[in-house]
Amino acid sequence: MSKAVGVNCIGWRYDPIFIDGIYTLKRHISDFETMCKTLSGYTEVCVISFIDLYEKVIRNFPQAKTVTPQERITIGKTFAEIGRRYGITIKACAEGKDLAPYGVDCNGCMTQETFEAAIGSSLDVPKKKSQRAECSCVLGTDIGAYDTCDHLCHYCYANSNRENVRRNIRLYDPNSPFLVGTLHVGETIHSAEQVSWIDNQLSFF
Repeated sequence: MSKAVGVNCIGWRYDPIFIDGIYTLKRHISDFETMCKTLSGYTEVCVISFIDLYEKVIRNFPQAKTVTPQERITIGKTFAEIGRRYGITIKACAEGKDLAPYGVDCNGCMTQETFEAAIGSSLDVPKKKSQRAECSCVLGTDIGAYDTCDHLCHYCYANSNRENVRRNIRLYDPNSPFLVGTLHVGETIHSAEQVSWIDNQLSFF
C-alpha cells in the first residue's frame, strides 16, 4: 500500500496499550521493535495511546488496569528511541504533553500538517473544535457502527456487550450497502456534503 500511495499517506497505530501478565512491559517493547523493523521504509509515523477504562471496557475487561505514570514514561521513551532507529516518528493520541520530553510528538496525530504532507497541497481547514477536548487533530468523522465487530477484543471501545454484537451480526446482509441490516420503511439516507479544503492560492513557501 505504501508503494502505491506513498510513504506520507501511511501511518499505523499501536494501541490501546495495557499491561498484564501476558502483555508485559518487556513484551510490548520487543513486539514494537519487531513491527518497526518490519514496517521501516514503508511508513514514517506510528500513533500510540494507553487504554482508557471506559464503562464498557471495565464491563468487558474487568481485569484491565490503568497504565501507571512510570510505565507510560518507560514505554514512551523507549518507543521513541526505537522509532528513531527505524525512521518512524511516534505520536501520542490524546495523551497530553507528558511524553513530549522523551521524544514523543504530542501535537496531534491527524493534524493539518499530516494531511498536507500526504496530499502534497496546502489546505484551508474550517476552524472548528476537535471531537474531544484533549484531541489536537483537525476535523474527523468516525466510520462504521458500534457493536458490529465479532472479534470481541476485551479492550475494544466500540462493543458494549457480546449479545449486541451477536444480534447485529445476525442482521448482516452481503447484498446490502449497509454494515448492518438493510434500509427500513421510514428511514432516510442522508448524503454527507463533500467540500474540498485544498488551498489553490500560490505560495513561495
